[in-house]
Amino acid sequence: MRRYLALVLLACSLARAAADDAKPAASNVPRAEYPRVHPDSRVTFRLKAPDAKKVQVQPGGADNGLGKGPYDMERGTDGTWTVTTPAAVPGFHYYWLLVDGVAVNDPGSETFFGYGKPTSGVEVREKGVDFYDAKDVPHGEVRALWYHSKVTGNPRRAMVYTPPAYDANHKERYPVLYLQHGAGEDERGWTTQGRANFILDNLIAAKKAKPMIVVMDNGYADRADAAPPAAGQPPRFDFGPFEEVLIGELIPKVDATYRTLADRGNRALAGLSMGGMQALQIGLTNPDAFASVGAFSAPPFGKIDATTSYKGAFRDAAAFNKKTRLLWLGAGTAEDRFAAGVKTMRETLDKAGVKHVVYESKGTSHEWQTWRRSLHEFAPLLFTD
Repeated sequence: MRRYLALVLLACSLARAAADDAKPAASNVPRAEYPRVHPDSRVTFRLKAPDAKKVQVQPGGADNGLGKGPYDMERGTDGTWTVTTPAAVPGFHYYWLLVDGVAVNDPGSETFFGYGKPTSGVEVREKGVDFYDAKDVPHGEVRALWYHSKVTGNPRRAMVYTPPAYDANHKERYPVLYLQHGAGEDERGWTTQGRANFILDNLIAAKKAKPMIVVMDNGYADRADAAPPAAGQPPRFDFGPFEEVLIGELIPKVDATYRTLADRGNRALAGLSMGGMQALQIGLTNPDAFASVGAFSAPPFGKIDATTSYKGAFRDAAAFNKKTRLLWLGAGTAEDRFAAGVKTMRETLDKAGVKHVVYESKGTSHEWQTWRRSLHEFAPLLFTD
């Protein structure tokens, strides 16, 4: 009888989910019914854990779009735990489950590398938006480029997007965008979570962006003779070794391997969060390597000095404006610290007479929808007159 009642309750629950058109998230493993996303962007999570005493959904950070959490799940009579969150911000959001205080991944979700580990994620569709979908247009390819780094003493992998028709026209050469991930992520983030390849496919098909190669490397690097971080300590935020890898090893490797336009005017550096900080630090202090720089949710916190910041890159505004094709800054309106950083930097650059572009992603926070939108706005401005 208990089994029959449990089946009835489960059937009723599924019927309620179907009645409001809730659908399995696009980020689920095949045939997984949960998490389910409702038309109003609420998300229902479910886990079968009959022996657990307490189960919660923990969003990955206070400002990642799912809310602050953790959300307590309610136990059903059959040991199935369920909770429905308030409406989430559209986009992709990291999360994990806390089962009696132990963090575990959701068996219904694919895993994505975030927070320094494979982590669950849920995709919440933005109504009427398809610029990052895999449409019926010519598609580029995402390839793995392995190379040995003398700086780090280790093999490294970069993911490389080649545009549609790259292999069909062997005489064509392309500009290159170096695109960096955020803290706790890796070189797979921009294509797996960010869908950068589809964003570029769609822009190129619509003739809104020039065909380009996009190189996405791992932003963490330690010199070969450096002592490893202590156990349990976060990775170092020293961008010096990565700068050596990028300028001295990766760019020459890419130019030797792919049909690139190997000059600064056809080379851009951009990134999100930590990667955007790297883009500003490395791109602005290496003007002979990059003509365009983009920072998504990344301006430094605190005061920017137009005469001393970034080794005095802005000191001579006229010279900077003449040499730089594009300086682009963006943030979501709901990510308070980063939006404030953009505002501060914008005011400083305006006062100094430095040309730049500022973009606001309405309603989004420090999460992937902000960065997808940013790439969609940034890429069409690259490598143009």
